[in-house]
Amino acid sequence: MAEQLILKSASVGPWPMNTFVLICPETKQSVLIDPGAEPDTLTAMLADSTPIAILLTHAHHDHVGVLEEMRTQLDVPVYMHPADSHMGVMADKWFADGDTFTLGKHTLRIIHTPGHTHGMVTLMLPDHRAIVGDTIFKGGPGKTWAPHYLKVTLETMRNIVFKWPDETECFPGHGPSFRIGDERSAFEAFLQREHPADLCGDVSWDM
Repeated sequence: MAEQLILKSASVGPWPMNTFVLICPETKQSVLIDPGAEPDTLTAMLADSTPIAILLTHAHHDHVGVLEEMRTQLDVPVYMHPADSHMGVMADKWFADGDTFTLGKHTLRIIHTPGHTHGMVTLMLPDHRAIVGDTIFKGGPGKTWAPHYLKVTLETMRNIVFKWPDETECFPGHGPSFRIGDERSAFEAFLQREHPADLCGDVSWDM
């Protein structure tokens, strides 16, 4: 049985945001996820591994701030969902919902989780760990800029995110990790309350 993927994280940049590295312990193959800032920090996270790709959860600037520098340094393909291509970030390969990505002896599952951006994806590890980008945070969903996008986000929550097992540990683009089961009751209570039709922005489950 393969050992668990090694997951490294660092909080980088002025906002700050979480960047991640996944490493297969058997083959030492690695991927860099969301290279937002501080290339020296990202390079150190990849030490003693063989990078094979850069994976983007979405194309917002705080998540891709040093993408071109790291792309040049590592000389590996960049993957993202095509629905974020209008943001000016070009990928070498495109994700689609349900795709898989092989990292050494492990397989990641790509889940399209739109709302915060059209092309937001979650990277699901084989052991109920999920790198969710800005899909969801502890206490609420990712920021939205119009009521329509909040509606899309809530559909993603109902139909995808909160269908995951309670033990699923989510690693978001900002802030601490959390278990889906620990957010479930607050989310369900949010759905039961009345909200203004123009609700969007930084929404929390206790609103």
